Amino acid sequence: MVNSTFSQQMLSRLGICLAAAALCLPASGSMAAMTAWAENEGGRMRVVALPPTADGTVRGALQIEPKSGWITYWKEPGQAGIPPKITLTSADGASITEIGFPIPKQFTVGDVRDIGYDHPVALPFTLKLAAPDKPTTLRASAFIGLCRNICIPFQADFRLELSAAGPLPYQENLILDEAIRHLPEKPSADFAVTAYTLSDDRQNLSLSLKLPDETAVPQIFVAGPEGHVLLDQTNEKRSGDRYIVEMPVGKLPKNYDPHGKRWDILVVSGGRAMETSLAFE
Repeated sequence: MVNSTFSQQMLSRLGICLAAAALCLPASGSMAAMTAWAENEGGRMRVVALPPTADGTVRGALQIEPKSGWITYWKEPGQAGIPPKITLTSADGASITEIGFPIPKQFTVGDVRDIGYDHPVALPFTLKLAAPDKPTTLRASAFIGLCRNICIPFQADFRLELSAAGPLPYQENLILDEAIRHLPEKPSADFAVTAYTLSDDRQNLSLSLKLPDETAVPQIFVAGPEGHVLLDQTNEKRSGDRYIVEMPVGKLPKNYDPHGKRWDILVVSGGRAMETSLAFE
């Protein structure tokens, strides 16, 4: 016969263990989603998403962590590299409405200049659900480049279960808030593009900027047609907080017509960064 005191002690310990285990298990009502990491030689990535709001808006992020010595890329990678892409393969009528890119760095290796990140980065995105009141399975495919001595394409498929019910998740909110904190600011009264013109022969982009720092030389990245980025500055002129500059466009794609198109511009000056778009009528 088993000693009754021993049995009570074992049951008590079992109860403590079960209680501790319950604290470690995910709550069934937690409706945010965080996938497992997908990994390759140069780093890893995963997808995080919050529950949909009443109008079907879902905030999420693609987290990318390059290994030490590796880089991943901005929306336009520069003169080499692979820009990140996020594709929804199936999500019950969902569509991505916006993807944000934190402030990148410029890397120069020999004659090649790249634009990207050599540290963990999260690309926040927003998507819309057609039926936000129903549980949704989000299937997303992410394709990025990781580069060291060579560039390695990295693709992974992710699946997330989303629902509007349940408490507001803590860890996912922290990740997304941190991602948004690293995005460039919008144009403002003291930091903006005040004028821009593309020359008739489309060989030069003329810019007039208002800068928050009257002494620093700004970094300017212009993302033109896909695969085309402007980096060089010529004929710089400064007058107080006004900065006038030309950027050689280089060879555009054959038969490319800029009319009706938008180019993104990122300006980094005095510890601040501003992003907007240039619309060509």
